[in-house]
Amino acid sequence: MKTAPLIAVRRADAALADSAFALIEEYYEAIGVVVRDDRAALEHYLASPDSPIWIASVDAEAAGCVMTRPLPQIPLAGEVKRLYVRPRFRGRGLAHALMSAVEEHARKAGLEWLYLDTKDDLQAAIRFYLGTGYEHCERYNDNPQATIFLRKRL
Repeated sequence: MKTAPLIAVRRADAALADSAFALIEEYYEAIGVVVRDDRAALEHYLASPDSPIWIASVDAEAAGCVMTRPLPQIPLAGEVKRLYVRPRFRGRGLAHALMSAVEEHARKAGLEWLYLDTKDDLQAAIRFYLGTGYEHCERYNDNPQATIFLRKRL
C-alpha cells in the first residue's frame, strides 16, 4: 500500500534559503518576469519579520513558494508576491496551502487586506485567485508587466 506524500508549508529561514531562491528564479523564468528581486533583496525578505517567504514541500522536496510584504501606501494591507508551484507538483493543493499560510500570517500581523497583481495571460492563476476570494481592484503599484490587480479582505 502506497502512503500519501507528506506535504508541509513552512516559513523559509537560512536553511531553506537556497530552495527559496531556486523556486523564485524558476518563477521568474516561467512567466518572464522583467523586474526581479536580486539575491540581496531576497535575503532581506528572509530576515524580515514583515516580509516572509513560505516554502511548500512534498516529501521534504521544495515544491512551491510564495512571498508577502507590507504595502505602506495602503493602511493595514500587504501584498502577495511570487506564488509558484513546480509543474510536477501541481494539482495537490500546494497553492491553497501556501496562500493559507500567507493569509494566516497577515491576520496575525493585524492586516485587513491582501493585494496582488498578475497578468492577463496567466488565466489559471487568475481563476485560482478569484476562486479563493480575491476581487478586482484599481491598480495599486507601478509593476510594468501587471495587467490585473486583485485584493481580498481578510
